[in-house]
Amino acid sequence: VQLQASGGGLVQPGGSLRLSCAASGRSFSSYSMGWFRQAPGKERQFVSAVNRSTGMPVTVYLDSVKGRFTISRDSAKNTVYLQMNSLKPEDTAVYYCAAADSFVSRNVNDYHYWGQGTLVTVSS
Repeated sequence: VQLQASGGGLVQPGGSLRLSCAASGRSFSSYSMGWFRQAPGKERQFVSAVNRSTGMPVTVYLDSVKGRFTISRDSAKNTVYLQMNSLKPEDTAVYYCAAADSFVSRNVNDYHYWGQGTLVTVSS
């Protein structure tokens, strides 16, 4: 599966952005999808994930983004979204979408397909 992330940009603290990740190739619905981020000089960090399209939706979040970020997927469009509200300067990072052949996971090593990243900068 090939992944293409988009939607990053410069936003003021308290603002919102919606990231998109368009998938092509093998069946999108068979993958769990995740968002990770990496700030300069830091390791890649789990942000959120959603399980495969079959069955009840299951989502998980990094504690610091709970209540502010929402992950969703649209199987008809082969796209996963990350709605980010109440953004803070510490949310500044390159955001990556990824796909996993497993149940929803926070572990970066479970994700074998990665998009190219989109930069989010939160600054006044």
